[in-house]
Amino acid sequence: MSVVETLHTADPDVVTTMREIGANAREAAKVLRSAPRKQKDAALLAAAMTIRADVDLILAANEKDMEAAKARGLTGAMLDRLKLDDDRIEAIAKGLEAIVELEDPVGTTITEWDMPSGLHIERRRVPLGVIGIIYESRPNVTADAGALCLKSGNAVILRGGSESFHSSRAIHTILEHGLDAAQLPSKAIQLVPTTDRAAVGEMLKGLDGSLDLLVPRGGRSLTERVTNDARVPVLGHLDGLCHVYVDKDADVEMAKKIAVNAKLRRTGICGAAETLLVDEAAADTLLPAVAKALQDAGCEIRGDEKSQALVPGITAATEDDWTTEYLDTIIAAAVVPGVKGALAHIAKYGSQHTECIVTENQEVADRFLTDCDSAILLHNASTQYADGGEFGMGAEIGIATGKLHARGPVGLEQLTTFKYVVRGSGQTRP
Repeated sequence: MSVVETLHTADPDVVTTMREIGANAREAAKVLRSAPRKQKDAALLAAAMTIRADVDLILAANEKDMEAAKARGLTGAMLDRLKLDDDRIEAIAKGLEAIVELEDPVGTTITEWDMPSGLHIERRRVPLGVIGIIYESRPNVTADAGALCLKSGNAVILRGGSESFHSSRAIHTILEHGLDAAQLPSKAIQLVPTTDRAAVGEMLKGLDGSLDLLVPRGGRSLTERVTNDARVPVLGHLDGLCHVYVDKDADVEMAKKIAVNAKLRRTGICGAAETLLVDEAAADTLLPAVAKALQDAGCEIRGDEKSQALVPGITAATEDDWTTEYLDTIIAAAVVPGVKGALAHIAKYGSQHTECIVTENQEVADRFLTDCDSAILLHNASTQYADGGEFGMGAEIGIATGKLHARGPVGLEQLTTFKYVVRGSGQTRP
């Protein structure tokens, strides 16, 4: 029998089920915090091998989700997030293998020093403990989040969206197989076995003290609920209002390529550009060229009065357009007074996620990179690079836009904290 065919059924008593899941995760975390890298990597490699072996069964599970999602009228962007195919399943397997290649952060010494008292002090990386991930649509998050938490020595409780229930369950069963193969606790990676929203409420309460961190990954309503109601620390971002600013000294062909890629490569990801800003000093040449490239690729543009005057087919933008995460083939456009204007617009409307400047002027680029207060800033590169895999961090759990503990892509290192180890030779404090 294939691994994917041995699936679990949900316990109708949600509160009891969730508390058991939390207690099991806490016990598993005790084992993981000292598990050697070789054992964790073996679990991930076994899972990657099984994912490739069970492609057809994963696709069959995904097809059930896709049919239900279409019947519910989910948007094209949501369907794109949900859909799996051979290439995306292979990418999941490769993602696990990429995490295997990363250095294990657990137990590494961040820094160390000696004191005049003779004490030797070491700051050492340790796992956070038990992490809860609440996410929507993307079944690949099941593999990415499970693998990252395992490699960083954390137990994880995964609560995927109802729309991806069958796909996530199939992938989770494979991760459990990897844990068993490596003789690690199967409860190290748990998937909430019900679509009942009460399960989320129990996670927000902290599962009787079992959860150390919650990571929401999904739409604004999900993130707002988690941020507002959680009784444990939360790591994540609310919106992905990403901007592309085209400076007067930009190379026009580069600007066209970057704008089209940033907006349209995958419209449903949080790193997709939602607003195009163009320097007024060269807007009469730059904006028509960039706008045409976007329009030719099927993108609708909603712009301010200056944009509408320069480009046929741009419709009027409302105030809401500057704060809308479209996740669709729509972009807002504005003409701004240089880099100062771009920075002001981003500061007013942005979400501190990811911004890009296109320019050949290094001085202007440096000002943008220094003065723009967002988690990820790019010079002459698409905002679609805003993820941990493209930063060499392997897969990621998400993007954090806060300023405490972690910011930007959340990978292995960001899933650890530290402790101080102090060695002496009999010292007592006078």
